[in-house]
Amino acid sequence: MADDNRVGPPNFGTEREMLRAFLDYHRATLAMKCEGLTDEELRQRSMPPSTLSLLGLVRHMAEVERAWFRRVFEDGDAPMVWSDEIGFQAAYDASASTRAEAFGAWEAEAENSRRIEREADSLDLAGHQPRWGEDVSLRMVMIHVLLEYGRHNGHADFLREGVDGTVGA
Repeated sequence: MADDNRVGPPNFGTEREMLRAFLDYHRATLAMKCEGLTDEELRQRSMPPSTLSLLGLVRHMAEVERAWFRRVFEDGDAPMVWSDEIGFQAAYDASASTRAEAFGAWEAEAENSRRIEREADSLDLAGHQPRWGEDVSLRMVMIHVLLEYGRHNGHADFLREGVDGTVGA
């Protein structure tokens, strides 16, 4: 991996500043875990029968960003990126994917999520979660997506170690 260029979250700030900073830190962590690898290395699977790979995680997080920001706050009918339904599993199979495709979609969805958050008057902005059939707040969505990144960045640690032995950060 290249040098760690992530900007760490502040020790003090408003709730919104902290959530925003931690989300961006975790987004940067996933990108860092993939740095310096070829498409083939990014597609390397963890172990049979799993289709989980670093590229699969990037694709999955594009789906998560879309499902939790775009579909909740802008367009509940927006199609998922790689799935016909909101099951998220299709994204994990990155066997025919490339860095350009996966990162292009993920970065676009993350930027859309940032825009939605920036434009919201408050973390109390309500949106409708189609899968649950319930309204949720922007605060809840940001926390949920942050937890998704934390969980999957743990997977990324193990996947990267399996690819080339790189550990840490």
